[in-house]
Amino acid sequence: MTTPSPTDAAPSPEKAGTRLDDGTRATLDAELERLRAGASGWARRTLPARRALLLKVRAAVGVVAADWVRIAADSKGLPAGHPLRGEEWLAGPYAAIVALDAYAATLDRLARGESPLAGIRFGTAPGGRAVVPTSPRDATDNLLLSGYTTEVWLRPGVTPAHATDAAGLAARHPSSSGGVGLVLGAGNVTAIPFLDVLYELLAFNRVALLKLNPTQDALLPVLAKALAPLTGPGYVRIVRGGGGIGAYLTRHTAIDHVHITGSEATFRAIVGGGLDVPITAELGGVSPIIVAPGRWSRADLRFQAEHIATMRLHNSGHNCIAGQVVLVSGDWDQRVEFERELHAAFARTPQRAVWYPDSEKRLHGVREAYPDAVWSAGDTRAIVRGTGEIETTEYFAPVLGIIELAGTGQTFVDAAVAHANERLTGTLGAHVLVDPRTQRSLGRGFEEAIARLEYGTVAINAWTAFGFLTPTATWGAFPGGTVDDAPSGIGVVHNALLLDDVERTVVRGPFRPFPRSLGRSRFSLLPKPPWFVTSRTGAAVSEGFARFRIDGHWGRLAVTLVRAFGA
Repeated sequence: MTTPSPTDAAPSPEKAGTRLDDGTRATLDAELERLRAGASGWARRTLPARRALLLKVRAAVGVVAADWVRIAADSKGLPAGHPLRGEEWLAGPYAAIVALDAYAATLDRLARGESPLAGIRFGTAPGGRAVVPTSPRDATDNLLLSGYTTEVWLRPGVTPAHATDAAGLAARHPSSSGGVGLVLGAGNVTAIPFLDVLYELLAFNRVALLKLNPTQDALLPVLAKALAPLTGPGYVRIVRGGGGIGAYLTRHTAIDHVHITGSEATFRAIVGGGLDVPITAELGGVSPIIVAPGRWSRADLRFQAEHIATMRLHNSGHNCIAGQVVLVSGDWDQRVEFERELHAAFARTPQRAVWYPDSEKRLHGVREAYPDAVWSAGDTRAIVRGTGEIETTEYFAPVLGIIELAGTGQTFVDAAVAHANERLTGTLGAHVLVDPRTQRSLGRGFEEAIARLEYGTVAINAWTAFGFLTPTATWGAFPGGTVDDAPSGIGVVHNALLLDDVERTVVRGPFRPFPRSLGRSRFSLLPKPPWFVTSRTGAAVSEGFARFRIDGHWGRLAVTLVRAFGA
């Protein structure tokens, strides 16, 4: 997820305004020396032993979960009792627990000499692509995430047999060390640094030095406890500090690889500052929301307006997965009513702090670029109309754009796909909202349009965050990024099935919630999903879902599910 403030690294300590003293350098050198020794130890760890460590980390996450959420929510200006505090349960401990479970399952299969894809029934997608269904994986997924699925499309030409043989990545050869990796942690979502460290260890056999973003410094004690089973033996170490420390580490001879979740500006500073090792990155972008015109009920208009508000306003807009540009048909006879509902949903979403560094500066830029913007929530969030800066600048703030395109049916969908690919910066994630009847009328043309969307995650009647949160899905830019041209990054993360040759993840969700999903082509038990920013019970239900993932207590889950119906 993009973190625009370039605090992770800079071209040099001097340019970052921090000349490291000898003591700081010595401390960092000692941490890297310990990791060098830890790399040998990790290579000696068998897959069952690695799985056992993951289960210890899982237990530790359960112990610190409440503190994790409290510290994260407080740091973002969400006091106790705030209706949006549940975001931190899903984007923190929940994400950590489901990832640990998924990785543990993969290691178990590999240890038994099986591919993580053994027994999988592959699907197909346009262009001869093989498709791996990645969720739901069990009854719990089917219950908590009812109606939502994820699938990974492999690159054209990759066969199911090849994918099955390649699944496991470096974990197929655990004794071959990947050396020491530097993870420059994200500053916006608390699970990201945790997840990125796991991927280094498990996908590449690489021990990791995690350098926290300064916005996450308050979580250091929590992360230290959660990762203690890995930090103790020297498989992971955690440091904090500003750009000077990041710059020193990226050029350190003990580092074999760099991974950053941050801004393209920070990425440019790193690769332009004399980087001599490979780098992977997740850099965000401008995410489209394509609204296919159809015949929507009033309830449909309201629900999907709240859906879009969630895509933009979750975490106060400080997400790379935030939808930023709504592409809507100017020929849709319900466009005016839809936009009215969208403005209303934006305005009634609970107010919260715009907390990420430099957000006020970005909002000021919006006021100058779009003087006719409609502001709400005490002038802290805006909806703008028209093309321009909204298409090329990831605002990383609560700002949503609306752009009208001509046409209906397949003509509109094709035009919207072309506009997203050609006019919007980045390739991280795209959304398509389409009612079942319209989707059926489009037939094969709809899936072909999805195939033409050049994005690493495409969400149909869902938010791309669902793909981010699903550990067996992949998360990253569309393939093709290089150190010279990587608007949304290079490589993927999460990917708990350890798939190779990945092109994208596709998320599919229900157009209508329960009970309006009854008798529909995609049924869902969920009334209003707890991650919606307009959910009245979202905080309690999100916490309940996370606690169930931690302890598996069905009795308490039953209470949570009852609360979900009060959304």
